Amino acid sequence: MIVMQKSPGAGCRTAILLVAAFAIAACGRPAEQQAAAPPTGVAYTGATVIVGDGSEPIAGAVIVVDAGRIVSVGPLASTTLPEGMTQVDLSGKTVMPALVDSHVHLSTTRDALVTDLRRRAYFGIAGAVSFGSDGPGTPLEMRGETLPGAARYKSAGHGITSPEPGRNQVHWVKTEEEARQAVRTEVARKVDLIKMWVDDRNGQYQKLSPALYGAVIDEAHRANLKVAAHIFALDDAKGLLRAGVDIFAHGVRDRDIDDEFVALVKERPNVVLIPNLPGRGVTADMSWLGGALAAEEVAKLQKGAVDNPQQQATFGIQARNLARLAKEGMTIAMGTDGNTPWAPHVEMEDMVAAGMTPAQVIVAATRNSALVSGWPDLGTLAPGQSADFIVLDANPLDDITNTRKISAVYIRGESVNRAAY
Repeated sequence: MIVMQKSPGAGCRTAILLVAAFAIAACGRPAEQQAAAPPTGVAYTGATVIVGDGSEPIAGAVIVVDAGRIVSVGPLASTTLPEGMTQVDLSGKTVMPALVDSHVHLSTTRDALVTDLRRRAYFGIAGAVSFGSDGPGTPLEMRGETLPGAARYKSAGHGITSPEPGRNQVHWVKTEEEARQAVRTEVARKVDLIKMWVDDRNGQYQKLSPALYGAVIDEAHRANLKVAAHIFALDDAKGLLRAGVDIFAHGVRDRDIDDEFVALVKERPNVVLIPNLPGRGVTADMSWLGGALAAEEVAKLQKGAVDNPQQQATFGIQARNLARLAKEGMTIAMGTDGNTPWAPHVEMEDMVAAGMTPAQVIVAATRNSALVSGWPDLGTLAPGQSADFIVLDANPLDDITNTRKISAVYIRGESVNRAAY
């Protein structure tokens, strides 16, 4: 008998046994014991599955999961499931990998951080990387914990910049030795990467010089850590590429990029861009947040979602730069800056508005973001991957804003209790 569960949001344990494994486990047992031991898992059937690697979606698919891991993904019509296996019928739905936000600034106390990570799971985000604002006392040990119904997280610890009086103090460095010592301090905290700011904040401060950011990059690479740089100006971006930076935490924002920059990018094919686009400055409908936020908060957001010509011009520069780099083949990831749990859905819409296709943006927000963040088991729906996925009521390949039409979220194979949030 096949046990059916129609609701994708039901809190069912998602474990499944492949036919071969089931047969092997039963081998040598009496026939009556074999018949009395039905499989304990769940198969998610009937949805269109977006794998997350840019391949064609699988229509009428089945996702098979065992102990929080994906065992197989493929067409249901050509998959044989053990009799007695529980199935969740997702006919008419679209399933895609859970998102990874590769640039955020999370809270720095345990309770607030737990809330941040649970809120992200509500919006279909499986992992988030806190980028440089996690000073002493931040509970970095939580990176190794499994929190039910919550996203994972990583941290760049405390970032590095030149002195910026009046701003939150991170590692303020003025000499190469200070720059190297700042890196060593963060290495001792076992951070996941190093973050630095190379920006004069509209002429307010002395920015990191090539000698200083070169020292940061060299010292981090000695410790096998990647370096992410907050940038603004094209000239700084070129210098950072020559110095060996690994990640741009923003795109170039002062002007359109040129052929020299594109050539430098092509010389360093492993460099990743997390564009963190600014708001588009156009009227937007924020009612999609009505089920997640208080009415007054939605009203406040709606009041600010109006046309802003200056913002449109700012967006235009970064949009053109993103579109060109995507066309030239640079690896693009997705990040949102700040600490807004629903922001990835806005960022993805903005990336499409900039000129990327929905398919490219989904790869950026899933596989690419997972890889640059150091989570190779997230970002794609394939055998061996963590069973972190979103069930949607509409296909985001048709309209990227369909990522907001969430029917259910699964983290490590467990249904997130979205109603609790």
